[in-house]
Amino acid sequence: MERAQQRPPTGCALELLVHGVGGTTPERMLDDPRTVRITGDDTAAVFRRADDVDAETRPGKHRGTPVPEAYVWCNLTSGNGARALWLLLLPFMVVNLAHWMRPGAPGRPRTTRLYGLLVRLAGLTLTVLLVAAACEVALDLTAWQCAGTRACAARHSWLGFLSPAAGGWWSAPGRRLALAALVPATLTGLLWYLAHRTWSAYESQQPMSRDPEPEEDTGSGSLGRPGFWYGRRLVARLRAAHTAAGLLTVAVAIAAPTAALDRRPGGPALLDVLGRFLLVALLAWAAAVLWVVCRRGRTEHLLDRRLDRHLVRQLPLGALLLLLLTAVYAGWSRPGWTSAGRLAGDTAFGGLALGQGLLVVALGITAHALYRTRPDPRAVLRGLGGPAVAMLACALGGVMSGGVCQRVADWLDGTGTSIPGPPVMLTWQASVIPPLLLVLLVLCGRLAGRAWRLARALRATVERDHPGEPSDPERTRRIARTRAMATLTDDAPLVVGVTSAATLVLGAAALAGALGTGRTPAGAAAGTHPALQGAAQTAQALGSWLIGLGFVLFVTWGRRAYKDASARRTIGILWDVGTFWPRAAHPFAPPCYAERAVPDLTWRMATWTRSTGGRLVLSGHSQGSVLAAAAAWQLTPPVRGRVALLTYGSPLERLYGRWFPAHFGPAALGALHRDVDCWRNLYRLTDPIGGPVRLTGDHGPEVDHAPLRDPLAYGRTAQHPLPAPILGHSDYQADPAFAEERGRLLARLRPDLPAPRHGPPELPDGEPLAGREPPGGTGAQGSAGRSSA
Repeated sequence: MERAQQRPPTGCALELLVHGVGGTTPERMLDDPRTVRITGDDTAAVFRRADDVDAETRPGKHRGTPVPEAYVWCNLTSGNGARALWLLLLPFMVVNLAHWMRPGAPGRPRTTRLYGLLVRLAGLTLTVLLVAAACEVALDLTAWQCAGTRACAARHSWLGFLSPAAGGWWSAPGRRLALAALVPATLTGLLWYLAHRTWSAYESQQPMSRDPEPEEDTGSGSLGRPGFWYGRRLVARLRAAHTAAGLLTVAVAIAAPTAALDRRPGGPALLDVLGRFLLVALLAWAAAVLWVVCRRGRTEHLLDRRLDRHLVRQLPLGALLLLLLTAVYAGWSRPGWTSAGRLAGDTAFGGLALGQGLLVVALGITAHALYRTRPDPRAVLRGLGGPAVAMLACALGGVMSGGVCQRVADWLDGTGTSIPGPPVMLTWQASVIPPLLLVLLVLCGRLAGRAWRLARALRATVERDHPGEPSDPERTRRIARTRAMATLTDDAPLVVGVTSAATLVLGAAALAGALGTGRTPAGAAAGTHPALQGAAQTAQALGSWLIGLGFVLFVTWGRRAYKDASARRTIGILWDVGTFWPRAAHPFAPPCYAERAVPDLTWRMATWTRSTGGRLVLSGHSQGSVLAAAAAWQLTPPVRGRVALLTYGSPLERLYGRWFPAHFGPAALGALHRDVDCWRNLYRLTDPIGGPVRLTGDHGPEVDHAPLRDPLAYGRTAQHPLPAPILGHSDYQADPAFAEERGRLLARLRPDLPAPRHGPPELPDGEPLAGREPPGGTGAQGSAGRSSA
């Protein structure tokens, strides 16, 4: 790399464009129907205009303007229809986000590791919850309750061979449970397969080799560490542990009722001993799973290429062997054994809810301790954003589990009287949904009222921003309303905080009600005041209907996304934002596309500057600016000296800096500003996503440009004879300030005539900055298609 900087400069400059969420095409990014792939594959690639393929050999053609080059990464997230199934992994993705939301606290490595451990344990409970819900549906509701009840089995002929009335070999309760265990076991195997397949495609992308760095947080940002985007060892360990945990959950669901029967007086002594042995073995293997999850976190200060192959193979295989032994044990003949009532679902789901609540509380205490080390007033919820999001992940898991169980129970039991139905705990959890929605409705009403009042107040500001223009009240109202709506993004922490707090309180009440009374809310309220009885019955019925409706809508959206490209693109946008981070807390979360995109950008910038010695502007829009910043962190200092950073519509500080303060907080962004040679950020007041970076002169020259005008013209002008649109988050390159600021960055990078770092330099060819068009002659109108949301 040092030799690369000693090459004679060619005078060529490159603008590497990185699009945002939702994706786009290279033709739109480059504003040319003829594009050529320079490097990459069908998943992610770098493109140029056909006329610019050999631009390095003809530097005079682009004198004063860079050669545009587009990095297209949208197929990493929103490609084929199978990825719509990732919607079912939403709780895993959310809890993985909570891992990265810890407050920045240099000098507190033990507390930081404790935070990561608690989030990994919360992720493990979500895996157990998902498999437990599958066990509830397949083993309890179907094989135990419905198949064991004559009326229910008669309504479903496909259960006839399991019914005791048929007298077949499979009619024994233990054999029914063993057969039904194929459903949750297959689900666990499917999750393992998806995690392994994506692990091979994403985590196997190796970043550029660099010298190891100390594990201590030096304040320069953890995203610059050599092994940050290479977590294949941890993901492999967690995949093995979570797969084993899922198989053990199925084994316990079979072994617990069978062993309880064998422990009764007069039972076969051999089966009693075998049952106790299996339970001890399951407990010991569960302890091994916990040890693997707790033993080791991420290794970021170096590229850890090793794999724990024996552990990765033996942990799931041992759990599978125990599951097979448990199925054989349950299938042993036990005359007189009949299935009645429910399995121990209340104990299982109640224990999971209690464990998740305690983990969230412990996570909140740990996050508060980290926040006190270095308070950041801009951090979400004073450093409690991670615990709040972890609570939402647990709530999502509970809603999905309860919805599945409720819908299946309603389908199996048409009359509602033939089988006991789902566990009481799930009914209590469904009953707290109506008051939770009421709290959210009140909060959203207050936020809408505040936005309306702000829009009215901003009308005077909009008129002052356009002095001398003819008055147009409707135009003024539209601009003011757009600005007010854009501020709602900053209220997201309040919504998340209130939702999480209400969920924690109502969940604790549901747990106390389920374990304290052992009856449904309506049953517990029986004999009390009529108003209380009516409220309990209404909450139970409405909650059951809502949780079932939510599950149906969830599945419907997934089916639509599988068939409809536009719906799949919408889900892809969700993954673009949610899967930027590596899988550190849950291996079954959707894969991290940045583990492919960041090395792609790093390799491209390093190899291009090495071969040409030219200047490079890394130009990122929206989520592309986050990828650009992450790639700039990964560059070595000699390469960073030839790279300028241009961000627009960027959520770096507004979203990532507030929600992920340890990685994009003021210290990290300030270090990035010092590391790259120059950086400029563009934003609009009408943009609901992008915003200022808020770096002052203490870190060097000002990063933020003044807010861009939007719309470009208030009324009709000679340059805009038709009404100019309100652009908001899109089409930043349509603003003349874009080419102006890009030219200044290139001038500052000029190797033979460096511009003063604190002054506004001129373009290399001495032409005026104002009115300069982007490369290829695309002006304010022609470049409109080059920016993507």
